Amino acid sequence: VFGFFKGMSFPLASIAVYNSVVFGVFSNTQRFLSQHRCGEPEASPPRTLSDLLLASMVAGVVSVGLGGPVDLIKIRLQMQTQPFRDANLGLKSRAVAPAEQPAYQGPVHCITTIVRNEGLAGLYRGASAMLLRDVPGYCLYFIPYVFLSEWITPEACTGPSPCAVWLAGGMAGAISWGTATPMDVVKSRLQADGVYLNKYKGVLDCISQSYQKEGLKVFFRGITVNAVRGFPMSAAMFLGYELSLQAIRGDHAVTSP
Repeated sequence: VFGFFKGMSFPLASIAVYNSVVFGVFSNTQRFLSQHRCGEPEASPPRTLSDLLLASMVAGVVSVGLGGPVDLIKIRLQMQTQPFRDANLGLKSRAVAPAEQPAYQGPVHCITTIVRNEGLAGLYRGASAMLLRDVPGYCLYFIPYVFLSEWITPEACTGPSPCAVWLAGGMAGAISWGTATPMDVVKSRLQADGVYLNKYKGVLDCISQSYQKEGLKVFFRGITVNAVRGFPMSAAMFLGYELSLQAIRGDHAVTSP
C-alpha cells in the first residue's frame, strides 16, 4: 500500500506553502492590475480577462520557482521502481542490484545527491517544460474558476456559495490538468532523466524522441487520471482557500480571489 505514496513526504511537507504562495500571487496580482487600470483603490474593482490572464501567468512562473525542485524530487523517488537495466543499457553492470541499493535513500539524500552531481541548477531540471505546462495551465485553472463561479452564482447573491465554489473549482481543475497532460508527460520524462545518464538534450529533443518511438498518443498518456484527479483536488483546494479567507476576514459570503 505504501508504494502508492512513494515520494510524497517532501511534497506533503511543502504543499501548504506552495499553494498559499500561488493563490496569494494570483489574487494580489489580479487585484493590483484591476486597481491600477481603474486608477482608484476600490474595494472590489471590476475584473477583466486581460487582468486574469496576466495574473495567472505570473502565478504560473512563480509556481515553477517554488515547485520545480519539489516535483523533481518526487519524480526521482517515484521512478526508483524502474529497473536499472531499462534505465540505462549502456552502463556497466554494478555489483549491487539497484533494487537492493536505490540511487536515493530519501528526499534529503536526493537533494544532496542532485546538488553534488549537477549543482543547484540540477534542482530545476525540466523547468522549461514545467513553464510550458504551468503558465497556460494556471490560465486554464484560475480563469475558468472565476467565470464558472460567477456564472453559477445567482445575481441576487453577493458571492458564490460553498457549493458553487466546490463545483467551479473542480471543473477548473479537470480542465487545467486535462489540457496540461502533454507537457506534464514531457516534464516528467526530463525530470526522471539523468539518474544514470542523460537521454534527452532538452524539451524539443524529448518531444521528438517520444513522438518517434511512441507516437502522438504518448503525450496524452494519463490524461484520464489527471482529469479525474484534478476535480476533487481542485474543488477541495478552492473551497479551503475561500472558506479560510471568509473566516479570517469575518465575511458572511465567500469572496472570489
